[in-house]
Amino acid sequence: MRPDTPAENVDHTAEAARLERTAGLYPEDAEALLLQAAAHLELSGDRPAATTLYDRLLSSPDGLENPYLVRALKASNLWEYGHEAEARAIITGIRVAAPRDPAPWVIVAESLEAHDELEAAHETFSEGARLLLPDGAEPPYSTHPLLFGRHRVRRMLGVEHDDWDVLADTLSSSPVPLDELHDPKRVWSLGSDNPAELEAEISRLRAELGTYREALSRPFPVAVLHWPEDELRELVGAYPELAAEYPSHEAHLATIEASLRELAASGTPNLGIVTGTVPSYEAFAASEATSPSDTDLLPQYATTLAARGRAVEWPPQRGAECWCGSGRVYEGCHGA
Repeated sequence: MRPDTPAENVDHTAEAARLERTAGLYPEDAEALLLQAAAHLELSGDRPAATTLYDRLLSSPDGLENPYLVRALKASNLWEYGHEAEARAIITGIRVAAPRDPAPWVIVAESLEAHDELEAAHETFSEGARLLLPDGAEPPYSTHPLLFGRHRVRRMLGVEHDDWDVLADTLSSSPVPLDELHDPKRVWSLGSDNPAELEAEISRLRAELGTYREALSRPFPVAVLHWPEDELRELVGAYPELAAEYPSHEAHLATIEASLRELAASGTPNLGIVTGTVPSYEAFAASEATSPSDTDLLPQYATTLAARGRAVEWPPQRGAECWCGSGRVYEGCHGA
């Protein structure tokens, strides 16, 4: 789907088929591509076909990068076409497993919210926030929906604000305060005969839509390219011209962390890391009709990997393993 194509003009069934074909061409990116295909099938109304794709991913012999995300999406989809018991069982399993990625928490909490399970949604948003929000540090961008969703549900429950609600309003980029955006009475004004009330509600909806569009139109993560030690050794051995770019693996890792911290300090949002492999890089160079020894190709390769859904968020969530692959938690490795 082209980014300038209006959503209402998309043939979701055809787009899903195209993404499935692309997944066959790029098996290393199959997880991200098939998740997009399943989303299009849901939008087309073919929810059973979407479930089939989720099951295909979950039965993959190679394992998944984010199985809890796939399970959460499957649960949300199942509930929408009548399989409530199975959806609830999956949601319970996700909450017990306590994944370190905010996305599954947000999806299952919103699914509970959509079916008027507000207390359970509030508990789920809060569990995810307690697990993933860093103490005394700026919450990563990926955790913002946890705070926004929790604020929305608490507003609907009529619960007094707490520190996380205040933080959510601070993080929101909407010109309209979250208290107004999440006001349960807003829905009543849509049935009003008063033109002034309707005009005010239209203004609020435009502001909210503008926030969503801003989030959806965010560029791919500013991704820094990471080479595992074996891959870097093979790369420099095959293309000695790159030795000046990568004097050692230790220096390469230190440069990645320093670059990302510098970008974060300058206010650059949505930072990520992509991991390269020599065969993939050589194939990319061939597609660009240039030599892999060309250093100008490296950032293009990183951007392409990010565009194919290969970027992982930096910094990692609290307690997660370091991005370098050492197996140690980030706080005790490059995050020290």
